[in-house]
Amino acid sequence: MSKGLPKRSEDYSAWYNELVKRAELAETSEVRGCMVIKPYGYAIWEKMQAQLDKMFKATGHTNAYFPLFIPKSYLSKEADHVEGFAKECAVVTHHRLKNAEDGSGVVVDPEAKLEEELIVRPTSETVIWNSYKNWIQSYRDLPLLINQWANVVRWELRTRLFLRTAEFLWQEGHTAHATREEAVEETVRMMNVYAEFAEKHMALPVLRGVKTESERFAGALDTYCIEALMQDGKALQAGTSHFLGQNFAKAFDVKFATKEGGLEHVWGTSWGVSTRLMGALIMAHSDDNGLVLPPKLAPIQVVIVPIFRKSEELEAISQKVAGIKEQLEELGVSVKFDDRDTHKPGWKFAEYELKGVPLRLAMGPRDLENGTVEIARRDTLEKQTYQFDEALPQTIKKLLDTIQEEVYNKALQFREEKTYRVDSYEEMKEVLEEKGGFISAHWDGTAETEAKIKEETKATIRCIPLNNEQEEGKCIYSGKPSSQRVIFAKAY
Repeated sequence: MSKGLPKRSEDYSAWYNELVKRAELAETSEVRGCMVIKPYGYAIWEKMQAQLDKMFKATGHTNAYFPLFIPKSYLSKEADHVEGFAKECAVVTHHRLKNAEDGSGVVVDPEAKLEEELIVRPTSETVIWNSYKNWIQSYRDLPLLINQWANVVRWELRTRLFLRTAEFLWQEGHTAHATREEAVEETVRMMNVYAEFAEKHMALPVLRGVKTESERFAGALDTYCIEALMQDGKALQAGTSHFLGQNFAKAFDVKFATKEGGLEHVWGTSWGVSTRLMGALIMAHSDDNGLVLPPKLAPIQVVIVPIFRKSEELEAISQKVAGIKEQLEELGVSVKFDDRDTHKPGWKFAEYELKGVPLRLAMGPRDLENGTVEIARRDTLEKQTYQFDEALPQTIKKLLDTIQEEVYNKALQFREEKTYRVDSYEEMKEVLEEKGGFISAHWDGTAETEAKIKEETKATIRCIPLNNEQEEGKCIYSGKPSSQRVIFAKAY
């Protein structure tokens, strides 16, 4: 199954693309720039979605759904927003097709031109704030905490499965508050929710920080983010949370009556993560043999592979493992018993290794006689024989917890080894060229310097870390005074 999979060290991009396809996560679509998420890939996304949804609801948010189509005039109401997304918008201009007169197929009916063009949503701030205008009248209506699970379209020219596609799946939260302080608190809270999800469920260590002005979301006053490091030394933005100020409230005239009897514009936030997290999951943990999935997000956490030649042997093994399968499922562990007689055990081993199943149990006739089972860990590829007794379900559960922790620790150690403090521009260029990773360096705070560094090195400021220590220094590019370090990296 994994034979011929490109090596990460030789061609990381080819390794990633081939792994996504061979592990049956997704494939390219005939529709340019779009992807088909296959059942195994979608099962991982469903686990992500379920956990995030639980965390959103625990912080007081409820789900709603808003239209896919946005009137063009809505995007014109917030200048920075439309400028930020204008080049990525897909536009609907007609509402009907008709048969071609020459019989060649269907054509757009020129008589069916829309009075106002519709934009296929690249993000939903405008259409949602247009609704909030009708939903919010008084301070009693606040805070309004809404999330939606949806698809969006951003017309990308260069695409890569999960990381950058013209259409992708995501969630987008949109909230309204009575005060600036409440809105900022919400923005930070949701960034922390994302960070907790990444670290505790994806086993992915992240940096929490604030984007520079030039890297902010279009229409936001501040963008908070979590940044992760992939195994090729490139950064990946794993989630963003935006403090919108009153920009959208003013654009759509969303006001509320205060307790004191006044009338004020509300304060807004928006925040989102997407199927890009699938790309992060793959690139942060997987190896040359295939996927390595943290148990909390693995669709199959334990697979049991019977080794048999005769139907009687399969029947005996099936009876033996039925009880433990049931016990594990009662502990919340997802288990698959693969009794297919169309594939040999070795082929199955390779398949589940490629698909990143955290634990594989193998049992044959000799194991039945000895009361044992072989357990293989996907993350370390270690195999060990265990007694098949009443303690086995708890042993397996503890092994899964250990794998979850150790996958995180391995990624954290990698990030620490790949984070460099540099004090000169030459040193920065050398690190970028030879090592990659996160670079902690002084920056003078100007957009001009930021743009020059990006132009010359392809590296961007990933974030200004939260709780950054004040440290007097000089900008690595301009030599001007700087009071803190920021994080540079090449990124996806």
